[in-house]
Amino acid sequence: MVRRTGRTARITLAAVAVASMVTASGLAAPSAGAAAPDAPDPGHVQTRAAVDAAVAGGVPGVLAQAHDARGTWHGTAGVADLTTRRPPLPGDRFRTGSISKTFIATVLLQLEAEGRLSLSDPVEKWLPGVVRGHGHDGRRISLRQLLNHTSGVYDYTEDPDLHLQGKEYLAHRYDTWRPEQLVALAMKHEPTFAPGTSWGYTTTEYVLAAMVVERATGRSYAAEAERRIFRPLGLHATTLPGTHSRIPAPSGRMYTKFADDPEHEVHDITEFNPSWGWSAGEVITSTGDLDRFLAALMRGELLPAAQLKEMTTTVPSPDFGDGQDDGLGIFRAELPCGKVIWGHTGFMPGSQSLAYTTRDGRHRLVANFNTDWAGDTDAAGHLLLAEFCGTAPPSPTTAASAVVP
Repeated sequence: MVRRTGRTARITLAAVAVASMVTASGLAAPSAGAAAPDAPDPGHVQTRAAVDAAVAGGVPGVLAQAHDARGTWHGTAGVADLTTRRPPLPGDRFRTGSISKTFIATVLLQLEAEGRLSLSDPVEKWLPGVVRGHGHDGRRISLRQLLNHTSGVYDYTEDPDLHLQGKEYLAHRYDTWRPEQLVALAMKHEPTFAPGTSWGYTTTEYVLAAMVVERATGRSYAAEAERRIFRPLGLHATTLPGTHSRIPAPSGRMYTKFADDPEHEVHDITEFNPSWGWSAGEVITSTGDLDRFLAALMRGELLPAAQLKEMTTTVPSPDFGDGQDDGLGIFRAELPCGKVIWGHTGFMPGSQSLAYTTRDGRHRLVANFNTDWAGDTDAAGHLLLAEFCGTAPPSPTTAASAVVP
């Protein structure tokens, strides 16, 4: 993902940024002149307008799928490929980024339901000696604290040795990283805070969570996700690529820019080795598969009631703004119209995705933008407001002026 703060760009999973959709600037209030009815748009007219506005604002292509009482709606705009000009197709696959965290949290909670582990277990019980160094201590961190980002473990994506800082990433896009190496990068630094004393979004926590899954089951976390989630739900478009750099067909292309490039050149970043994100960000899927997963999760098809209650028990996530809290692999956001939605966002190089649903699973929205610079705009926030609140997006002229050149 490309995270931009002022003039600084970092390709990282760390700020999956509900910030780009649920921050004060994005969702705290409707734009001036935009209506905000109390009920969602019955014909997805405003959602269609938000998809079009994202493209008018500079996003190459958008895929969206919504489901409500009237059925399933598909919306696309722009192009999936800047060279061929092929339009996005509803079945296209894309990288979900940190939405992967919802999958791994589900697997860990399933293991708890089976009595294989407890979320109160210290990390040290499952990964002895792994979380140690410069003040880190796995004996003081619980599995629950990994899942709700209260562990204080340092985020390895901030370490320069990962080469995710700006244009230098191009020379390292095919590097292979093992999970143990990623955690070791984090252990070179001091914790962000003492366990349980604060909140901070950290990719390292979900790498550790998947390592625990592997230790508890004796199988790879990928095999467990496939056995427990992908196959039972028929998620045939969903894969875990490991070190493979390509996205299976059908798929479009993915585009990025680098803040340290004065020419602001657009790069096709579709192919790269995602092992630096591993369990915290590697899932490839389609809007249909992601929608099916969300519905099954919220309806209790994947977790017993006790574990689903744990997943949706939240702590404040102050870094992501007012109106939202963090559960276990899932966020709760209260929109300006009063509607409460649950889900996650995700960034990877060239891709921004979102997947949100009402708590009963009856109203859902999944979308992908085939660039990470959509995160420089409020495009995702306007899409959520359009679908769940019926809020009209800004005019194309206003949306275009929001794009960072």
